Amino acid sequence: MKASVIIPAYNEEEGIQSVVRGTQKALEAWGDAFEIIVVDDGSTDETAEKARKLGVRLVGHEENLGYGRAIKSGISQANSENIVIIDADGTYSPSDIPRLLNFMAEYDMIVGARLGKFVKVSIFRRPAKWLFSKLANYIAGRKIPDLNSGLRVFKKSTAMEFLHILPDGFSFTATLTLAVLASGGRVKYEPINYQSRVGKSKIRPLRDTLNFFSLLVRTAMYFNPLKVFLPVGLALLLVGTCLAIYQVARPPRNVTDVALLIFFTGLHFLALGLLADLILRRGAK
Repeated sequence: MKASVIIPAYNEEEGIQSVVRGTQKALEAWGDAFEIIVVDDGSTDETAEKARKLGVRLVGHEENLGYGRAIKSGISQANSENIVIIDADGTYSPSDIPRLLNFMAEYDMIVGARLGKFVKVSIFRRPAKWLFSKLANYIAGRKIPDLNSGLRVFKKSTAMEFLHILPDGFSFTATLTLAVLASGGRVKYEPINYQSRVGKSKIRPLRDTLNFFSLLVRTAMYFNPLKVFLPVGLALLLVGTCLAIYQVARPPRNVTDVALLIFFTGLHFLALGLLADLILRRGAK
């Protein structure tokens, strides 16, 4: 088995068949052996029935457990070391899959980066996307053209290495990207197009945005805690010092408890960051 394609699906009856058929056509032309695994994540529509008619392997969840959990279930059932994931909503073109697979001998993960000529991203999502991209770049220490693309190829062994930190929700792909980069993995970003989705979006803007921010912070803490503790600690030290100088310069020229609290909190953050970094480095040996 040269490739296992995992298609997580939750109430995607409108798009599942076109995605499966497109994937079958693309991989038949590719020429190597493959399997398609549709993970029905507790759908209440005809997603499972429509997928079953196309002869794919169907993995089912009795209830909706999340996008990331669906991918994990697919990975556990996959027979190939080469894992492909693609969304069931028609936003990604299955015809791009063979192009990504051709790089597997050289890289640990190939991401279909949404940088093509046709990229349909909601204008309301762009500010948050830009902000999270900048934060992710800071955490990884390099530019990430597309943090959470839902079309990518990676090794099953790579996913299993980080399975314990990969979330069950939409942040699965972003976490995987940061984990592979932070561990020194080789990642290639291959430009692809991105179309408007078929059917209704499952994203919950406020809740998913907060979860995504929390994820980025947790991932930074796991792989490079100084990226979190150092700027916060230095900022608190600067504020505490400036406040103390201001208070000394004005009558009654006494440094208040507030200034001292801010200053020493900054010192504590720096100490915790150094300790966490030391533990991480020793554990990596």
